[in-house]
Amino acid sequence: MSRLIALILLVMLAPLLAAIWLSVVLSVGRPAMFRQRRSALHGQTFTILKFRSMTDERDARGELLPDDDRTTAIGRLLRRTRLDELPGLINVMRGEMNFVGPRPLLPETITDLGEAGARRGEVKPGLTGWAQVNGNTLLSLQQKVDLDLWYAANKNVALDARILLRTIWVMIGGERLSPASSPPAAR
Repeated sequence: MSRLIALILLVMLAPLLAAIWLSVVLSVGRPAMFRQRRSALHGQTFTILKFRSMTDERDARGELLPDDDRTTAIGRLLRRTRLDELPGLINVMRGEMNFVGPRPLLPETITDLGEAGARRGEVKPGLTGWAQVNGNTLLSLQQKVDLDLWYAANKNVALDARILLRTIWVMIGGERLSPASSPPAAR
């Protein structure tokens, strides 16, 4: 069902996706999509798709500049509203991700997390997750992992609906929800 819904959303959002694609190409050039290998269900990997939000600018030594220095104005807007994640609908349509689940991490990060990384990998990754609506960038990696593990142990349709509604709120308001807004069970 998720795959069909993702396909329908891709068709419905095609004009918006085209407009974002064009604005990214005009601000950072081609390719407009960022691709990266990420961990999936049970230790598998897949290539996540996102709109690019940063340039590849480097310093005199050839090293990438800090993320904040490379993020474009359109990139900041896309990240704040999470519209940079819309190409992930293709990942959902392919069955690589769900709408809701722990955000997919780099394979080496999963390895570094040890047992917690393995338990986190028992749930299919998602476009949005419990950690993303309970602090997101305000959280440390360990706090995100703790929230992801809480989600994995408590996942149900009602919780997924709540996460989706909170995600829409974040997208519309461009706000970060603070960890203090999370229910006691998730803290």
